[in-house]
Amino acid sequence: MAATLFYQPFLANADGGLIYAFEQSTLPGKLVLGALFIGSVFSWSVMLSKILTLRKAQQQRESFLEQFRQDRLPLRLFSEGQRFDGAPVFTVYEAGCEELAYQLLGASEVDENFADRLSKAKSITPSQMRVVAVAMERAVGESALKLESQMIILATAVSGAPFIGLLGTVWGVMETFADVAKAGSASLAAMAPGVSAALITTVTGLLVAIPAMFGYNYLVTSVRGMIVELDNYAAELISAFEHRYVAHRGDEGDRH
Repeated sequence: MAATLFYQPFLANADGGLIYAFEQSTLPGKLVLGALFIGSVFSWSVMLSKILTLRKAQQQRESFLEQFRQDRLPLRLFSEGQRFDGAPVFTVYEAGCEELAYQLLGASEVDENFADRLSKAKSITPSQMRVVAVAMERAVGESALKLESQMIILATAVSGAPFIGLLGTVWGVMETFADVAKAGSASLAAMAPGVSAALITTVTGLLVAIPAMFGYNYLVTSVRGMIVELDNYAAELISAFEHRYVAHRGDEGDRH
């Protein structure tokens, strides 16, 4: 008996909740709900994929930097053919090494004689080093664009979903008042279903926008931090290249 009394209010609320409002929705309202559902699917897909991508990139970054900083030979990982796919810092490293190898040896291909040819190569000039730096800066920019890709979908969901939901609500309320005007009499029982159906689009719009807002803020912060890390690593790699492979005032040395 007590259980029955407990569940009766719940069932009554369920009958008058979201399901009831959806059942009372008109065709325009259901079209708005369908658009919001599609937007929600896209925003959640972007959030999950970007979170997984950034997590993999961070893990690969840590592994790459650990290997890179083991010694003072900046071309070692490149000559060994090691790869850290998914790490933007490795993309910057690879671009810098390829351009540096081209400036030093006239070719960027790595073969069995790469280390021997590198040890015999003459140091490059500061102007050649600027070409290497430009290649790395270009790689930083391309990596930043890749990290920021698809973020526009989340930004659109955050700003657009509430307005789409509000459009559905205004449209539904307008139709409700039009029906009341045609009937010639107004009553709560006549207006409640239409108003309830109209409000569900605003609720759905907020349900789409709120998670997208939190996800967008988290991802923007993470992406900006990773871009700063890219700039810092590019400066570190340029410094390592200049120290070992650039001739200042005509000085040359053994770089192997």
